[in-house]
Amino acid sequence: MKHMTAIRKSVISRKTGETDIELGLDLDGTGVNGIQTGVPFLDHMLTLFTVHGFFDLSIRAAGDTAVDDHHSVEDIGICLGKAIAEALSDKAGIARYGSCYLPMDETLVRVVVDVSNRPFLHYGVAVAEQKIGLFDTVLAKEFFRAVAQHAGLTLHIDLLHGENGHHIIEAIFKGFGRALKMAVARIAIGGPLSSKGCL
Repeated sequence: MKHMTAIRKSVISRKTGETDIELGLDLDGTGVNGIQTGVPFLDHMLTLFTVHGFFDLSIRAAGDTAVDDHHSVEDIGICLGKAIAEALSDKAGIARYGSCYLPMDETLVRVVVDVSNRPFLHYGVAVAEQKIGLFDTVLAKEFFRAVAQHAGLTLHIDLLHGENGHHIIEAIFKGFGRALKMAVARIAIGGPLSSKGCL
């Protein structure tokens, strides 16, 4: 089947008065990454996403981080979401659903994704720390909201238990990589996995 051998790569560019981003994604990669977002903590998290999801990801971003990291984090989320959507095209021949329970020391998170073309984010995560280093922890939710919106994902992220903010956010990014990899896995069907015939 043609869709079973299709190259699932995309390149997204976004330039605004606040950010300038070039992002390349290969859904069928091996975890190769080159990530320079201007937000070091996000670089670390996205590296974990690629390694544990076996995606290849390159990002070169410049933003108004002298103001704060909000615009960069959100716009990179927009670009990643668009890249996922573009790489999946009509979403034919994919498993559609993915889930992951991801432990990290005292932390356990659950990430569940449906490549539904119906954007929705549930984010049941409370992090006690307002900052991890220089990173505002509330921006993790903004990032995943942008990804879900622009990739067309129904995305549920829950913290089942945990105390350390770094562990919590790290487990979420790893879990998202694993859940998304499961959802975009190729299966032998001729179109989207939907009784309606489309997503």
